Amino acid sequence: MATVAEDSSSSRSLLSELFAGSVYKGRQGRIVRQLTCLAIWLTFWLGAWQLFEALRAGFFEGLRESSYGNWVVYGVPLLFALGGTWLGYRLVNWPRFADFLISVESEMSKVSWPTKSELYKASMVVIFTMAFLAVLLFAYDLLWQAIFDYLRVS
Repeated sequence: MATVAEDSSSSRSLLSELFAGSVYKGRQGRIVRQLTCLAIWLTFWLGAWQLFEALRAGFFEGLRESSYGNWVVYGVPLLFALGGTWLGYRLVNWPRFADFLISVESEMSKVSWPTKSELYKASMVVIFTMAFLAVLLFAYDLLWQAIFDYLRVS
């Protein structure tokens, strides 16, 4: 019985991949990988902005009075944003995660998406069903309220 040797690039850990500079299967799964990378970047950038706002507002007492206060206020969020940018780029090139994103894009290409008219019709069915159920539940509520008022139950 022959065993299949595992690809050495797919078994590398995330920590070792963080310090690599290569792009893993660069031509495959580009759209999903780019959108995932942008989402990770946006998360880190918004986190850095919130950290900057908290530091600037004096959330950490005594920071502004110290001699290195401005370096911390501007430097820590900048380092956080830069580190998150690098992490996002390297994460989508980590072989395990990249293979997952490549398979996601290939599966999404197999999906049969509805036409505009089908989407409109299905949306109308959902909206009218929800409206009907809201009216029906409201009517039941009024009915039970009337019954309880008649029986003088609080």
